[in-house]
Amino acid sequence: MSVEILDVEQSLLLLEIEAPFDQRAVQLARRKMAKRWHPDIAPSGRQLEHERHLQAINRAADQLESLADQMRGGSVSQSAVRASAAAAKKARAEAGKRAYEAEQRAREQARDQAKNDPFASRVPDRSVVHRYARCLSYPEWGVGSVIGVYFTGEGERTDQWARVTFHLGIRTVPVSSLQYVEFGTPDEASDRVERFMTAAAHALAEGDAALAAKRLIYARDASPDDPVVLRQLAAAFHQAANYPAAARAARDWVRAEPGNAASHRYLARIYESMGSWGPALDSAKIAAELLPNEPDGWARVGRIHLRRLDRDAALIALERARLEGAGSDVLLDLALARQLSGDIGGEVQACEEATKLDPSWQEAWSRFAHALARTDRRRECLVVCDQALEFGPNPEVSALRREVEASLPAELEENAA
Repeated sequence: MSVEILDVEQSLLLLEIEAPFDQRAVQLARRKMAKRWHPDIAPSGRQLEHERHLQAINRAADQLESLADQMRGGSVSQSAVRASAAAAKKARAEAGKRAYEAEQRAREQARDQAKNDPFASRVPDRSVVHRYARCLSYPEWGVGSVIGVYFTGEGERTDQWARVTFHLGIRTVPVSSLQYVEFGTPDEASDRVERFMTAAAHALAEGDAALAAKRLIYARDASPDDPVVLRQLAAAFHQAANYPAAARAARDWVRAEPGNAASHRYLARIYESMGSWGPALDSAKIAAELLPNEPDGWARVGRIHLRRLDRDAALIALERARLEGAGSDVLLDLALARQLSGDIGGEVQACEEATKLDPSWQEAWSRFAHALARTDRRRECLVVCDQALEFGPNPEVSALRREVEASLPAELEENAA
């Protein structure tokens, strides 16, 4: 039964720290590596590599913490690390010699069956001594130079990892996450798209939409008609508040997928951010016509008409959204359009429908109360005001209630006279 060889130097390389070290340094390095190699942020198909590498890091950290706890003063010196490295090197050499002798004996015994042995050829398809490689999990690191390949663990728990020099420093990377670079062979367009999409996702996770957009430009150059890339590029520019560039990317997305309502809808949203209500209305109409049964599309058309002060067109679009099953917020927009058109009764009806659809929304009750205040149904308005105030304080509703309540006695005196 083989015994795992403890190599403090390799464990330090995995955690990317240097001697002397103590338990606190190991804990900080563990947290840093866990954030970098967590499986939840791994690219698609790379979760297992991240998980195995993180397990190797945790085993190394446990060993180093245990070692530091046993040392006098709680710190492991550089000389102790050198001594451990020398002992581990000697132990590995002896283990390698025994393994070689065992392999020679096995080959001697199986010489007659070599032709039928599918594992007879031990020449690898790709040598691990390729010097230049990139990390598939973090393609934004660029191409690095491999300075060493290492193994930790024994048996099925054996992990293979490499130390690679990138432009931002030396990083410890699982070998399965490396892609060796052959400068004489151009990369496939799909590979470039995947790399830059992954790098852009990391930038978005860090809140840097402008950097994500720059990386996605390279993905678009590799695949100009890819709707996924164009959608992400438009979203990144939009988040970065670069609206002209976002509109250009969204128009490219529309050309790539003219029958996709989402592309027209997002282009309308960008035009709204720019304040270009005419082009926004055109795109919103196309999106609504592509999905005529979706109330949100007609609601967007109606809201844009309201911004353009076209009350009649807004009423038509919002009524269509209501027929298609719009939500309470759309019903309040319809109430506003009816009020602007002078239809106070229609406004009250729309607000009442909104309260029935979402009875726990204070804004709907508030709008209902204000609509009733414009009619002669003042006592009902007081009831609705009380209902709105049950969900929390609202200065506007409170002021409206005082005003309506103050008008009731005068109204009774006039009726008595």
